[in-house]
Amino acid sequence: MKLSQFNFDLPQDRIAQHLMPEVDGRVQWRDECRLMVLHKKTGEIEHRQFKDIIEYFGKGDRFVLNDTKVFPAQLYGNKEKTGADIMVFLLRELNREQRLWDVIVEPARKIRIGNKLYFGDDESLVAEVIDNTTSRGRTLRFLFDGDYDEFKKALFALGRTPVPEWVKPEPEPEDAENFQTIYASVEGAVSAPSAGLHFSRELFNRMILKDIDKTFITVHMGIGHFRGVDVEDLSKHRMDGERMIISGKAADEINATKKAGHKVVAVGVTTLRALETYVTTGGEIKECDMWTNKFIFPPYEFSVPDAMVTGFHLPQSTMLMAAAAFGGYDKVMNAYNIALSEGYLFGPYGDEMLIL
Repeated sequence: MKLSQFNFDLPQDRIAQHLMPEVDGRVQWRDECRLMVLHKKTGEIEHRQFKDIIEYFGKGDRFVLNDTKVFPAQLYGNKEKTGADIMVFLLRELNREQRLWDVIVEPARKIRIGNKLYFGDDESLVAEVIDNTTSRGRTLRFLFDGDYDEFKKALFALGRTPVPEWVKPEPEPEDAENFQTIYASVEGAVSAPSAGLHFSRELFNRMILKDIDKTFITVHMGIGHFRGVDVEDLSKHRMDGERMIISGKAADEINATKKAGHKVVAVGVTTLRALETYVTTGGEIKECDMWTNKFIFPPYEFSVPDAMVTGFHLPQSTMLMAAAAFGGYDKVMNAYNIALSEGYLFGPYGDEMLIL
């Protein structure tokens, strides 16, 4: 398929800026956003609330959720000598002992190997550029006198929640909690697996009462999902790698659910990709700790998930392409047209879609 086939007009005011907006004088709960239900076989569409999602599942069905935890990845500081303002986006830790991090620096054109960058009002945190890995990427060594826990505390105290700028230019205090799923536990993501943001503890309790099961895997979501696709021929696009961890227990639970004839529900594109990355010819999930750069776009034949929970994504995004692969290109793009006409909100804080 072609990149241009995933283009549509998305007005800025249709991008949600708050996870729990105030409606009619009352702040909504996480699970009170809108839910569009797409039946992929028939194309039928229903309009519900997210908390109604469990009405489509029963005893023995299993939701697979990504338990990655977002860390405060955006640092603002100054370049040595010139004092020029810079933004450092922490991507991943490369070496714990040497305090090495893979980062993106903006603006990139004036940052050279050997430059020192200063962070904090008192410039208490200093980093040195030791490698230029790409035109924008850098490797930084943080210079810090203290043990690892003290360093990590100082680093994260200066960081901001990495809510995408196209959602809101400046994160707000409540974003530290809202841009995080309630079940986030394994630190390592620079963006939230947004399909899981609207699950609440109350909804989890109702799932328990219906004997609907949950399995947690870990996919440390990077910024690759938000980087633009710059090739018209989608077969030539290369995804950034993301670390994924599926435990033996998680693999056994998912395989047992499939074997018993129950539904496996992938919550989010990151989970969808992980479930399809390391699968046997017999359709079984295997325990793994690896990196995945799997890019899913139509047409694609799925081996594991029977249903998918996803948000409403940006035009020409890889996440939209994955959803279209699962639900069918024509049906998903028609659903997006309906979402636009019916006032659904887009982006990580926006409304949700269930594809059955």
